Amino acid sequence: MPAMLALGDSYTIGEGVAPDQRWPIQLQRALHAAGIPLDCVEIVAGTGWTTDELRMEMDAASFRARYDLVCLLIGVNNQYRGYPLEVYAAEFSDLLRRAIRLAGDAPRRVIVLSIPDWSVTPFAQERKRREIRTQIDQFNSINQRVSDDAGVNYIDVTDISRRASDDAMLLAADGLHPSATMYGQWVERLHNVVARILTQAD
Repeated sequence: MPAMLALGDSYTIGEGVAPDQRWPIQLQRALHAAGIPLDCVEIVAGTGWTTDELRMEMDAASFRARYDLVCLLIGVNNQYRGYPLEVYAAEFSDLLRRAIRLAGDAPRRVIVLSIPDWSVTPFAQERKRREIRTQIDQFNSINQRVSDDAGVNYIDVTDISRRASDDAMLLAADGLHPSATMYGQWVERLHNVVARILTQAD
């Protein structure tokens, strides 16, 4: 029974959208429509979680011995709270190592998603948008470098998130988080990579 584990924060739990519109669930439906079974999707994520909070939640969680696919998206709350980049680098590296172990020590079965850029949202209207954008890029440069070094798949969704500056339909009603439409665009970018992972033998 093919199983996926999605680790993250509000972007993975789908703050602001219905549970069936979260991107992991949309991805599951898209794969089923393509004839690719993904029978189980487990999500360990929560709004506001930082890398250290995700780590603590993983410590308390029960996992399968192995997942066919593990996805990791974490870091926006580290940036929001002003946590140091070097702390993020160390904690993200640890989380990625754990993700790889949960994927049966197979880096090719792990996907890291980049951190979306919330500077373009109405929520950031009274904030330093340029500084936020720069910091998001700095955090993403770290998670991409760590991902490349580990040999996992890396999917950039930050450019999609920035389309919200010109398209309000890409944001949920809270004016901060992605809408189901934006998550659908993420799924379009993820689909071929995930399909290859799930259909190729180890």
